Amino acid sequence: MELLFTPKPDGSLRMCIDYRALNKQTIKNKYPIPRIDDLLDQLRGATVFSKLDLRSGYWQIRMADNSIHKTAFRTRYGSYEYLVMPFGLTNAPATFQAEMNHILRPLLDECVVVYLDDILIYSRDMKQHVEHLRRVFEILRRERFYVKLSKSEFALEKVQFLGHLVSAQGVHVDPKKVEAVRTWKTPENVKELQQFLGFANYYNRFVPQYAKFTTPLTNLLKKNTPYKWETKHQEAVEQLKQALTSAPVLILPDPERDYVIEADASDQAVGAVLMQDQGNGLQPIAYLSKKLHGAELNYPIHDKEALAIIIAFKAWRCYLEGRRTTVYTDHCSLKYLKTQPNLSRRQVRWIDFLGTHFHYDIVYKPGHKNKADALSRPAHVAAIQVEGMNPLLKGLFTHGYAIDPEISLAEKRHLLQWDSDIAYRKGSTKIWVPNYPPLRQLLLEEYHDVLYAGHFGSNKTLTGIAKHYYWPHMADDVQKFVTSCDTCQRMKSSKQKKAGLLQPFPVPEQPWQVVSLDFITGLPPTSSGHDAILVVIDKFSKMGHFIPTHTTARTEETAQLFVRHIISQHGIPTTLISDRDPKFTSKFWKELMSLLGTKLAMSSAYHPQTDGQTERLNQIVEQLLRAACKDDISKWDLHLPVLEFAYNNATHAATGQTPFFLCYGRHPLTPQKPTASPTVQPAHDFITTMHQL
Repeated sequence: MELLFTPKPDGSLRMCIDYRALNKQTIKNKYPIPRIDDLLDQLRGATVFSKLDLRSGYWQIRMADNSIHKTAFRTRYGSYEYLVMPFGLTNAPATFQAEMNHILRPLLDECVVVYLDDILIYSRDMKQHVEHLRRVFEILRRERFYVKLSKSEFALEKVQFLGHLVSAQGVHVDPKKVEAVRTWKTPENVKELQQFLGFANYYNRFVPQYAKFTTPLTNLLKKNTPYKWETKHQEAVEQLKQALTSAPVLILPDPERDYVIEADASDQAVGAVLMQDQGNGLQPIAYLSKKLHGAELNYPIHDKEALAIIIAFKAWRCYLEGRRTTVYTDHCSLKYLKTQPNLSRRQVRWIDFLGTHFHYDIVYKPGHKNKADALSRPAHVAAIQVEGMNPLLKGLFTHGYAIDPEISLAEKRHLLQWDSDIAYRKGSTKIWVPNYPPLRQLLLEEYHDVLYAGHFGSNKTLTGIAKHYYWPHMADDVQKFVTSCDTCQRMKSSKQKKAGLLQPFPVPEQPWQVVSLDFITGLPPTSSGHDAILVVIDKFSKMGHFIPTHTTARTEETAQLFVRHIISQHGIPTTLISDRDPKFTSKFWKELMSLLGTKLAMSSAYHPQTDGQTERLNQIVEQLLRAACKDDISKWDLHLPVLEFAYNNATHAATGQTPFFLCYGRHPLTPQKPTASPTVQPAHDFITTMHQL
């Protein structure tokens, strides 16, 4: 057997033997090693802790006489055999755990938890703790187990145990482990990346959005994927480090109280948080976040939301069986899941699983109130005034300010000012966003990903977010975020310029003086019979209207749409630009425009790109539709009003302003989810649907 020495934390050496060949032939001892989260859960209610470390713990177990020769190893000084259990045998951990559980069985689940050679004694008060220590020492003395005093600690209010810091308030990440991850060097190969992810995964219950942070990293571990470290991977590592260094305190579960789950889903991941009210309002017990794989990615959003609930119940089954659980979801239809008459086979399996094992209620809760939204998608953040800011968002700001060292530096330089616990950039109404990755991620997603944001490019996204927020290097963050947006990469069309010379029309002097219109065709028919869009754009403000229609519509019907949607709102234009569609070259259309006093201008028959603004707007509309309808393309016409709002509220590159502002001289309010409990449920559902389309 090969012999080597490894250093211990105290500087001494641990002798290790390479027993791989022996272990391969050994019948495995299946005695269970306890789950660490189960041990931590037992500590609820304790305020005093002592930790004992057994001296060379394994060596306090004698080897069976008929197995001593199997431990033989060779050195230059001769061959030796172990009389006691050595480190490195495959069955050593199970054997030691079984022995500890056997001798301390009278105190397990009362005042002692044991993980191999770590013994933790916990009590509600000091008087009780002294008695518990006495009983533990009596057992160890009787069984002739010896404690290493230098590594033992007594009568503590906070104790480090298995990589965690435990106190009466709950469980924290061990500060020493936080420092280790903070200084972790960049992984240079697959093995080093696996080590980093293994370390981080140990603390995933503390990290909201864990699956989202690690997705770029786990993609590098896929088979046949070359290990190429890019900016997005380094950003994921830094975000994960920041999340671990600012991890929240998790309370310990009370088995006598009911539980609350908040679950949510996005395109790529599902998330949930397990909570209890132990007298101080709802507080987190654990977070869960899972990346979707394979067929799960193709589920409709309704099933993804339901899957988030199923995964949460499976993960926390040991807590939830036998207790009443309230499930909050921001997907309204899920509250009727148990009573829906028409379910798919998958949904039937899920309902059967929940109904067989759990007592639960599903309650609709608007997304801005749902903590799990932060695990998979952003809460709504359009209300900039502090008094209108939802509590979850304000809590993220408060936590971010507390952990961001740049805030105090900015204060010293007089770069910001405070109002109602929110920091503003000096001399501005823009909120200063702290360096807290989950918060900045929420804001970036809100101004880029949601339907009324439109998945526009980095310039428009930056202009939108910069109206209300500020942080250093925001432009770089927006650029990186937009270029890494999966939806944009898959959905957006090429911007390569067409060959030939363009002949632009003169710039008008006022809104809705010169108007162009065109059709988008080839769309799937909707239940309303629409299979085309009449796109109308004002050449001055760049404001657009997206009007659903059908390809078989007569010229008279198109004229009625034009009067109803354009003339009734903006008046009669002086010039109307179009291509040479038969509707626009018909006698009826020409005579109608003549009677209205509108001059007709046609684009070139062989170069419709002459009307470049309308062509570009058509591309934008198609891009918005692809992004909005990735789950269900059969109802694209229902999305058009919100998509029209998204386009008109985005800064146009040619004017430097939004079309809405140029037309009305003000910026619009963006849709905000209801903040109060539903009084008229359909109204709340309508606004929520605008966010979920």
